[in-house]
Amino acid sequence: MVRVGLIGFGLAGQAFHAPVIRGVQGMELACILERHGSNAKRKYPEVRVARTLDEMLSDKTIALCVVATPNDSHYSYTKACLEAGRDVVVDKPFTPTMAEAEQLVRLAADRGRLLTVYQDRRWDGEFHTVKQLVKSGALGAVAEYEARFDRFRLDSKANAWRERPDHPAAGVLWDLGPHLIDQALVLFGTPETIWASAFCQRQTSQVDDSFDVHMEYPHLRATLRARIVAYAPGPHLLIHGTEGSFMKYGMDPQEEILRSANCPDGPDWGADWGVEPEERWGTLSRVNGETRKVKTDRGDYRGFYANVRDAIEKGSPLDVTPEQALRTMRGVLLAHKSSREGRRVQWTEAPE
Repeated sequence: MVRVGLIGFGLAGQAFHAPVIRGVQGMELACILERHGSNAKRKYPEVRVARTLDEMLSDKTIALCVVATPNDSHYSYTKACLEAGRDVVVDKPFTPTMAEAEQLVRLAADRGRLLTVYQDRRWDGEFHTVKQLVKSGALGAVAEYEARFDRFRLDSKANAWRERPDHPAAGVLWDLGPHLIDQALVLFGTPETIWASAFCQRQTSQVDDSFDVHMEYPHLRATLRARIVAYAPGPHLLIHGTEGSFMKYGMDPQEEILRSANCPDGPDWGADWGVEPEERWGTLSRVNGETRKVKTDRGDYRGFYANVRDAIEKGSPLDVTPEQALRTMRGVLLAHKSSREGRRVQWTEAPE
């Protein structure tokens, strides 16, 4: 049994970490660090609640610490946990700077500890479907890939740290960019250049609430977009290749359930978890005249923590390695640099 200490019980801790950890066989949510309030005790009365990191780390049976705090504290919490001899999962984005991320990777290697970043969107059903579709050759050589996160939220939250200009790593490019950039890197590897624009659609926004990121390869462009004013969302995924095209509307259903009152609690999530209805499957159109729906694979964010469990207990390879985490960090920082300087940047440039 891998005993887990969860640091932070805001949105990330409550919706995207605690229920997923509790849903994995062989993992136990042993302690939650909630500095103020009593949300953790109300939600999980059987789980120990700590008010300080030292209090959490005093339990030597906790093997894995999960950092689910605001972005500016990722570095300090992760460093302290590694130095205390714990393995660590950090919520995305890894850290606000490349220097901090690289220091943590070196520290983990020096201490012989596991370190990974919570790229849960690799376990979206449609992403797994697209990986298999691209690998199968059904689309031929991919020439264009587009992934969109479209939302419709007219009111900004001035008090939320993600929307405050004085907060490090605020804005939607820091929030959603790591998901989309990580997925593109998994599919196509490192690009030659990045060309990006982070901007505001809402008049009340003080930090970027939308973005376009173009990752450019020799014969392929991966376009990644997020919108906050999109009442009628465009295709979530659009891929064009030499043998055909694939288009899909609608995003993975897991996030909506995890953020709702129907959030699962325990290992039994049901056989229909992460299953998309047929009407939301994507459409494959091939140059040979074939047009058909492609069943969306079942998504399951528990796969991330199951892999971490196996890496700790069996020495299995990590699905999200520290090197991949640094690569995604570089992509996010280069996108910010491109937007800030208004130019196309080389992948090999200094990211900051």
